[in-house]
Amino acid sequence: MSKENFVLQNTIRSKRESLGWSQQDLADRAGLSRTGISAIEAGRLIPSTAAALALAAAFHCRVEDLFVLAGKDTAEWAWPPTANPVRYWRAMVGSRHLLYPVEHSPLGMVPHDGVCRDGKCIDHPFAEPVRTLVIACCDPAVGLLATEYARQTPFRLVVLQRSSRVALQLLEQGLVHAAGIHLCKSDEEQGNRTAAAEILNSDFHLIRVADWEEGLALSPGLALNGAGALLRSDLRWIAREEGSGARQVLDELHDHNFVPTHTVNDHSSVALAIRSGFAQAGVSLRLVCAQEGLDFISVRQEAYEFCILDSAIGDPRVTALIDVVRSAQYRKILSELPGYQSEKTGELDSVENG
Repeated sequence: MSKENFVLQNTIRSKRESLGWSQQDLADRAGLSRTGISAIEAGRLIPSTAAALALAAAFHCRVEDLFVLAGKDTAEWAWPPTANPVRYWRAMVGSRHLLYPVEHSPLGMVPHDGVCRDGKCIDHPFAEPVRTLVIACCDPAVGLLATEYARQTPFRLVVLQRSSRVALQLLEQGLVHAAGIHLCKSDEEQGNRTAAAEILNSDFHLIRVADWEEGLALSPGLALNGAGALLRSDLRWIAREEGSGARQVLDELHDHNFVPTHTVNDHSSVALAIRSGFAQAGVSLRLVCAQEGLDFISVRQEAYEFCILDSAIGDPRVTALIDVVRSAQYRKILSELPGYQSEKTGELDSVENG
C-alpha cells in the first residue's frame, strides 16, 4: 500500500466535545495554540511527539487512545452505494478516508479509482485520495475550473452536482472540501454568509468565484412579452429543486405561491426541458440559455462563492483551489462567458461562526 493511502486519524474532537471543551479550552490545557488544535483535529497537521503527549495528558488518557494509523481498510462510504458492483472515487477529507459512488458529473467521464464488488474494494494503481479535492456545486462552467486546476496543480477535482443548500449540508457533514453557493444578489453582501452560518457550526471562509446573471429561461420568442406578462401567463414551467438558488428566484418571482409540477436538479436540465418543448419557462443562468439558444430575461446578478471550513484552509488542495480561482488565466476565461463577471473573483471573506 502506498504511504499516501495511510492517514493518522484521531478522536480529539469527539473527546473534546464530550467534555464540553472549546478548542481554546483544550489549547490552554495542553499548552498548544487553538489553530494547532484545529489543524490536528482536521487531519491537516501531524502532531509532534511532545504535542501528542501533551494532548494525552490533557485528556488523562494514552496517546494511542487519541491517534491511530489507518489505511484502506478504514475507508467509509460517503453515502451507501445503490449498485453492486459499483465504481467509486476516493478522497481524504480532513482525517476521513471516503469512497464516493461514481455518479453523473458535469466534468464528463471522470476516471474512477476502483470497483467494489460484494463488499470488496479493489483500487486502480493510480488512486490517490490525498490528491483529490471534492467540491459540491451547480456551476455549469465548473469544467473550466477543473481544467485549470489540473493544469496548474498536482491535484485533481471531483465535482458533485448539488444545489447550494445541499452542498452546504455536505460541507457540514465533512463529506466535501468546498461548497459552491449562490443564495443572494451580488449587492447583498451578507446573503451567502447568512445562508452558510445557518447550516454550518464552525468558522468558515467564502471565496468569490464570479458574479453571474440569473433570470428567466424562455422558449424562443417569449422574451418579447416581458417578465411581468409572462409571470401572469399560463405557461408550462420547469423548476429547480428546493434549496437551490434558482428555485429561490422562482419562488420570489411568484411571491412564494408557485407549486411546480416538475423539477430538475441543475441549470442545464432547465434549459434542455425548455429546448425540447417539455416546458416553456424556468429560471437558469444567462450562460446556459446562450448555449441552448433560449431567450433570457435577466432578473438579478448573484455572487457565486465557494464556502470552505476554516479547519481546511491550510490543506494544500484547498490552497491550490484558491490560487487557481485567483489566477489570471481562470479570471480571463470567466470574464469571457456570457453573464459571468470576474471583477471580484478571488475576494475572501472570513466568518467566525463557532
